[in-house]
Amino acid sequence: MRADTRLVDTGQQQLGRRAPDPLTGSPPRVAHPGAAPAPPGRRPAGARRGTSASRGPLARLTSGGGDGNERLTVLTGIVLFVLLAALGVTILRIHPLIWEHLFIGLLLLGPVALKLGSTGYRFVRYYTRDPVYRRKGPPPPFLRLLGPLVVLSTVVVFASGVALLLLGPSSRSTLLLVHKASFFVWLALTAVHVLGHLPEVARALNGGREIRVAVLSEIADGIAQRPGERPTEPRQQAGRGPAGSASSTATHDLRAGRAGRALALAGALLAGLVLALLLIPEFGPWLHYHRVLIGH
Repeated sequence: MRADTRLVDTGQQQLGRRAPDPLTGSPPRVAHPGAAPAPPGRRPAGARRGTSASRGPLARLTSGGGDGNERLTVLTGIVLFVLLAALGVTILRIHPLIWEHLFIGLLLLGPVALKLGSTGYRFVRYYTRDPVYRRKGPPPPFLRLLGPLVVLSTVVVFASGVALLLLGPSSRSTLLLVHKASFFVWLALTAVHVLGHLPEVARALNGGREIRVAVLSEIADGIAQRPGERPTEPRQQAGRGPAGSASSTATHDLRAGRAGRALALAGALLAGLVLALLLIPEFGPWLHYHRVLIGH
Protein backbone atom coordinates (compact mmCIF):
# COMPACT_ATOMS: atom_id res chain seq x y z
CA MET A 1 0.00 0.00 0.00
CA ARG A 2 2.86 2.38 0.87
CA ALA A 3 4.59 1.64 -2.44
CA ASP A 4 1.41 2.54 -4.39
CA THR A 5 1.07 5.78 -2.40
CA ARG A 6 4.64 6.72 -3.23
CA LEU A 7 4.03 6.07 -6.94
CA VAL A 8 0.92 8.29 -6.97
CA ASP A 9 2.78 11.02 -5.07
CA THR A 10 5.60 10.80 -7.57
CA GLY A 11 3.14 11.19 -10.47
CA GLN A 12 1.60 14.26 -8.82
CA GLN A 13 5.03 15.80 -8.35
CA GLN A 14 5.80 15.22 -12.04
CA LEU A 15 2.46 16.82 -12.93
CA GLY A 16 3.36 19.87 -10.87
CA ARG A 17 6.67 20.28 -12.68
CA ARG A 18 5.15 19.95 -16.20
CA ALA A 19 3.94 22.95 -18.17
CA PRO A 20 0.26 23.00 -19.20
CA ASP A 21 -0.77 22.08 -22.75
CA PRO A 22 -0.01 25.13 -24.95
CA LEU A 23 -3.06 24.48 -27.17
CA THR A 24 -5.78 23.90 -24.59
CA GLY A 25 -4.24 25.39 -21.43
CA SER A 26 -5.22 22.28 -19.48
CA PRO A 27 -2.70 20.37 -17.33
CA PRO A 28 -1.10 17.39 -19.07
CA ARG A 29 -2.22 13.89 -18.39
CA VAL A 30 0.20 11.64 -16.55
CA ALA A 31 -0.12 7.96 -17.26
CA HIS A 32 -0.65 5.76 -14.23
CA PRO A 33 2.64 4.13 -13.26
CA GLY A 34 1.11 0.70 -13.57
CA ALA A 35 -0.51 1.32 -16.99
CA ALA A 36 0.77 -0.73 -19.90
CA PRO A 37 2.38 1.19 -22.78
CA ALA A 38 0.55 1.48 -26.08
CA PRO A 39 1.32 -1.37 -28.52
CA PRO A 40 3.88 -0.55 -31.23
CA GLY A 41 2.31 1.08 -34.29
CA ARG A 42 -0.88 2.07 -32.46
CA ARG A 43 -1.73 5.72 -31.78
CA PRO A 44 -1.84 6.52 -28.05
CA ALA A 45 -5.24 7.43 -26.59
CA GLY A 46 -6.02 11.14 -26.93
CA ALA A 47 -3.47 11.70 -29.70
CA ARG A 48 -4.41 14.31 -32.26
CA ARG A 49 -5.27 13.31 -35.79
CA GLY A 50 -3.78 15.95 -37.99
CA THR A 51 -4.09 14.76 -41.57
CA SER A 52 -7.09 13.96 -43.70
CA ALA A 53 -6.06 10.31 -43.87
CA SER A 54 -7.27 9.82 -40.29
CA ARG A 55 -10.63 11.53 -40.85
CA GLY A 56 -13.87 10.13 -42.18
CA PRO A 57 -14.74 9.80 -45.89
CA LEU A 58 -16.70 13.08 -45.97
CA ALA A 59 -13.81 15.01 -44.41
CA ARG A 60 -11.38 13.54 -46.95
CA LEU A 61 -13.66 14.54 -49.84
CA THR A 62 -13.93 18.13 -48.63
CA SER A 63 -10.32 18.59 -47.52
CA GLY A 64 -7.84 20.89 -49.21
CA GLY A 65 -8.56 24.17 -47.44
CA GLY A 66 -8.00 27.42 -49.29
CA ASP A 67 -5.78 25.83 -51.94
CA GLY A 68 -8.42 23.20 -52.69
CA ASN A 69 -11.11 25.87 -52.98
CA GLU A 70 -8.89 27.86 -55.34
CA ARG A 71 -8.26 24.79 -57.49
CA LEU A 72 -11.98 23.98 -57.69
CA THR A 73 -12.72 27.57 -58.74
CA VAL A 74 -10.02 27.48 -61.43
CA LEU A 75 -11.11 24.10 -62.83
CA THR A 76 -14.73 25.25 -62.94
CA GLY A 77 -13.61 28.41 -64.72
CA ILE A 78 -11.81 26.34 -67.37
CA VAL A 79 -14.96 24.27 -67.98
CA LEU A 80 -16.98 27.48 -68.24
CA PHE A 81 -14.48 28.93 -70.71
CA VAL A 82 -14.87 25.92 -73.04
CA LEU A 83 -18.67 25.93 -72.85
CA LEU A 84 -18.87 29.71 -73.31
CA ALA A 85 -16.66 29.46 -76.40
CA ALA A 86 -19.16 26.95 -77.84
CA LEU A 87 -22.02 29.27 -76.88
CA GLY A 88 -20.26 32.14 -78.63
CA VAL A 89 -20.22 30.16 -81.89
CA THR A 90 -24.00 29.74 -81.65
CA ILE A 91 -24.44 33.49 -81.10
CA LEU A 92 -22.63 34.22 -84.37
CA ARG A 93 -25.15 31.99 -86.21
CA ILE A 94 -28.13 32.27 -83.90
CA HIS A 95 -30.88 31.45 -86.40
CA PRO A 96 -29.64 28.04 -87.63
CA LEU A 97 -28.07 27.19 -84.24
CA ILE A 98 -30.87 28.30 -81.92
CA TRP A 99 -31.39 24.74 -80.58
CA GLU A 100 -27.69 24.45 -79.67
CA HIS A 101 -27.75 27.94 -78.15
CA LEU A 102 -30.62 27.05 -75.83
CA PHE A 103 -29.17 23.68 -74.87
CA ILE A 104 -25.66 24.96 -74.06
CA GLY A 105 -27.12 27.91 -72.16
CA LEU A 106 -29.03 25.55 -69.88
CA LEU A 107 -26.03 23.22 -69.55
CA LEU A 108 -23.98 26.18 -68.31
CA LEU A 109 -26.28 26.74 -65.34
CA GLY A 110 -24.70 23.92 -63.31
CA PRO A 111 -21.05 25.06 -63.62
CA VAL A 112 -22.09 28.70 -63.17
CA ALA A 113 -23.79 27.81 -59.88
CA LEU A 114 -20.70 25.87 -58.76
CA LYS A 115 -18.42 28.80 -59.62
CA LEU A 116 -20.61 31.23 -57.68
CA GLY A 117 -20.73 28.76 -54.79
CA SER A 118 -16.96 28.25 -54.57
CA THR A 119 -16.18 31.97 -54.72
CA GLY A 120 -18.98 32.75 -52.27
CA TYR A 121 -17.66 30.10 -49.89
CA ARG A 122 -14.21 31.68 -49.94
CA PHE A 123 -15.79 35.10 -49.34
CA VAL A 124 -17.75 33.88 -46.31
CA ARG A 125 -14.84 31.97 -44.79
CA TYR A 126 -12.50 34.94 -45.18
CA TYR A 127 -14.84 37.48 -43.61
CA THR A 128 -15.77 35.11 -40.78
CA ARG A 129 -12.03 35.07 -39.98
CA ASP A 130 -11.28 31.46 -40.79
CA PRO A 131 -7.48 31.20 -40.20
CA VAL A 132 -6.81 29.15 -43.35
CA TYR A 133 -8.53 31.67 -45.63
CA ARG A 134 -7.12 34.65 -43.72
CA ARG A 135 -3.60 33.34 -44.40
CA LYS A 136 -4.34 33.13 -48.12
CA GLY A 137 -5.50 36.72 -48.05
CA PRO A 138 -8.15 38.49 -50.15
CA PRO A 139 -8.01 39.19 -53.90
CA PRO A 140 -6.58 42.57 -54.98
CA PRO A 141 -8.87 45.54 -54.16
CA PHE A 142 -9.84 46.12 -57.80
CA LEU A 143 -10.98 42.52 -58.23
CA ARG A 144 -12.91 42.70 -54.95
CA LEU A 145 -14.82 45.70 -56.30
CA LEU A 146 -15.35 43.96 -59.64
CA GLY A 147 -16.61 40.70 -58.12
CA PRO A 148 -20.15 41.82 -57.15
CA LEU A 149 -20.63 43.35 -60.62
CA VAL A 150 -19.61 40.06 -62.26
CA VAL A 151 -22.01 38.13 -60.03
CA LEU A 152 -24.90 40.55 -60.69
CA SER A 153 -24.41 40.56 -64.48
CA THR A 154 -24.12 36.75 -64.47
CA VAL A 155 -27.43 36.38 -62.63
CA VAL A 156 -29.17 38.86 -64.94
CA VAL A 157 -27.94 37.33 -68.21
CA PHE A 158 -28.83 33.76 -67.25
CA ALA A 159 -32.10 34.60 -65.49
CA SER A 160 -33.29 36.63 -68.49
CA GLY A 161 -32.30 33.80 -70.81
CA VAL A 162 -34.29 31.22 -68.83
CA ALA A 163 -37.26 33.61 -68.66
CA LEU A 164 -37.15 34.09 -72.44
CA LEU A 165 -37.15 30.33 -72.95
CA LEU A 166 -40.09 29.70 -70.64
CA LEU A 167 -42.22 32.68 -71.74
CA GLY A 168 -41.62 32.16 -75.45
CA PRO A 169 -41.03 34.58 -78.34
CA SER A 170 -43.95 36.76 -77.26
CA SER A 171 -41.77 38.13 -74.41
CA ARG A 172 -38.89 39.18 -76.65
CA SER A 173 -39.83 42.88 -76.84
CA THR A 174 -38.48 43.63 -73.34
CA LEU A 175 -36.65 40.53 -72.12
CA LEU A 176 -34.60 40.09 -75.28
CA LEU A 177 -33.21 43.61 -74.93
CA VAL A 178 -32.33 42.93 -71.27
CA HIS A 179 -30.71 39.63 -72.23
CA LYS A 180 -28.56 41.15 -74.99
CA ALA A 181 -27.50 44.22 -72.99
CA SER A 182 -26.64 42.21 -69.88
CA PHE A 183 -24.66 39.76 -72.02
CA PHE A 184 -22.34 42.46 -73.38
CA VAL A 185 -21.89 43.98 -69.91
CA TRP A 186 -21.19 40.54 -68.48
CA LEU A 187 -18.72 39.72 -71.29
CA ALA A 188 -16.67 42.88 -70.64
CA LEU A 189 -16.62 42.40 -66.87
CA THR A 190 -15.77 38.70 -67.13
CA ALA A 191 -12.86 39.39 -69.50
CA VAL A 192 -11.30 41.78 -66.96
CA HIS A 193 -12.07 39.30 -64.15
CA VAL A 194 -10.32 36.44 -65.96
CA LEU A 195 -7.25 38.54 -66.78
CA GLY A 196 -6.98 39.59 -63.14
CA HIS A 197 -7.04 35.96 -61.96
CA LEU A 198 -4.50 34.55 -64.44
CA PRO A 199 -1.80 34.23 -61.72
CA GLU A 200 -4.15 32.06 -59.64
CA VAL A 201 -4.88 29.91 -62.71
CA ALA A 202 -1.16 29.37 -63.34
CA ARG A 203 -0.53 28.60 -59.64
CA ALA A 204 -3.39 26.10 -59.44
CA LEU A 205 -2.33 24.30 -62.61
CA ASN A 206 1.28 24.15 -61.40
CA GLY A 207 0.09 22.76 -58.07
CA GLY A 208 -1.81 20.06 -59.95
CA ARG A 209 1.40 18.99 -61.70
CA GLU A 210 3.23 18.80 -58.34
CA ILE A 211 0.52 16.56 -56.92
CA ARG A 212 0.68 14.25 -59.96
CA VAL A 213 4.45 13.94 -59.51
CA ALA A 214 4.01 13.10 -55.81
CA VAL A 215 1.32 10.50 -56.56
CA LEU A 216 3.43 8.83 -59.27
CA SER A 217 6.40 8.77 -56.89
CA GLU A 218 4.33 7.00 -54.22
CA ILE A 219 3.04 4.49 -56.77
CA ALA A 220 6.60 3.79 -57.94
CA ASP A 221 7.71 3.24 -54.31
CA GLY A 222 4.82 0.83 -53.78
CA ILE A 223 5.68 -1.19 -56.90
CA ALA A 224 9.37 -1.36 -55.97
CA GLN A 225 8.61 -2.54 -52.44
CA ARG A 226 9.25 -6.23 -51.89
CA PRO A 227 6.63 -8.49 -50.28
CA GLY A 228 6.93 -8.40 -46.49
CA GLU A 229 9.17 -5.34 -46.53
CA ARG A 230 8.23 -2.39 -44.34
CA PRO A 231 7.02 0.68 -46.25
CA THR A 232 9.68 3.36 -46.61
CA GLU A 233 9.11 6.91 -45.47
CA PRO A 234 7.85 9.30 -48.15
CA ARG A 235 10.76 10.74 -50.09
CA GLN A 236 11.64 14.37 -49.67
CA GLN A 237 11.13 16.38 -52.84
CA ALA A 238 13.75 18.90 -53.84
CA GLY A 239 12.78 22.27 -52.39
CA ARG A 240 10.01 20.71 -50.27
CA GLY A 241 9.77 20.08 -46.56
CA PRO A 242 10.43 16.62 -45.07
CA ALA A 243 7.69 14.04 -44.74
CA GLY A 244 5.27 15.04 -42.00
CA SER A 245 5.97 18.76 -42.41
CA ALA A 246 3.27 21.33 -43.10
CA SER A 247 3.96 21.29 -46.85
CA SER A 248 3.71 17.50 -47.14
CA THR A 249 0.51 17.54 -45.05
CA ALA A 250 -1.00 20.20 -47.33
CA THR A 251 -0.07 18.16 -50.40
CA HIS A 252 -1.69 15.07 -48.84
CA ASP A 253 -4.86 17.04 -48.06
CA LEU A 254 -5.01 18.36 -51.63
CA ARG A 255 -4.66 14.83 -53.01
CA ALA A 256 -7.43 13.65 -50.68
CA GLY A 257 -9.69 16.49 -51.79
CA ARG A 258 -9.26 15.76 -55.49
CA ALA A 259 -12.09 13.22 -55.46
CA GLY A 260 -14.43 15.74 -53.84
CA ARG A 261 -13.57 18.42 -56.39
CA ALA A 262 -14.06 15.99 -59.25
CA LEU A 263 -17.45 14.93 -57.84
CA ALA A 264 -18.52 18.57 -57.44
CA LEU A 265 -17.59 19.44 -61.01
CA ALA A 266 -19.15 16.29 -62.47
CA GLY A 267 -22.28 16.87 -60.41
CA ALA A 268 -22.58 20.45 -61.66
CA LEU A 269 -22.26 19.32 -65.29
CA LEU A 270 -24.77 16.51 -64.72
CA ALA A 271 -27.27 18.91 -63.11
CA GLY A 272 -27.00 21.28 -66.09
CA LEU A 273 -27.38 18.39 -68.51
CA VAL A 274 -30.48 17.04 -66.76
CA LEU A 275 -32.05 20.50 -66.72
CA ALA A 276 -31.34 20.99 -70.43
CA LEU A 277 -32.84 17.61 -71.31
CA LEU A 278 -35.95 18.29 -69.24
CA LEU A 279 -36.56 21.66 -70.92
CA ILE A 280 -36.07 20.52 -74.53
CA PRO A 281 -39.88 20.56 -75.07
CA GLU A 282 -39.79 24.31 -74.36
CA PHE A 283 -37.51 24.85 -77.39
CA GLY A 284 -40.42 24.38 -79.84
CA PRO A 285 -41.81 27.94 -79.98
CA TRP A 286 -38.33 29.42 -80.46
CA LEU A 287 -37.43 26.91 -83.17
CA HIS A 288 -40.63 27.77 -85.04
CA TYR A 289 -39.99 31.51 -84.61
CA HIS A 290 -36.50 31.31 -86.09
CA ARG A 291 -37.67 29.10 -88.98
CA VAL A 292 -40.18 31.77 -89.88
CA LEU A 293 -37.48 34.48 -89.71
CA ILE A 294 -35.14 32.68 -92.10
CA GLY A 295 -38.01 31.70 -94.42
CA HIS A 296 -38.12 27.92 -93.89
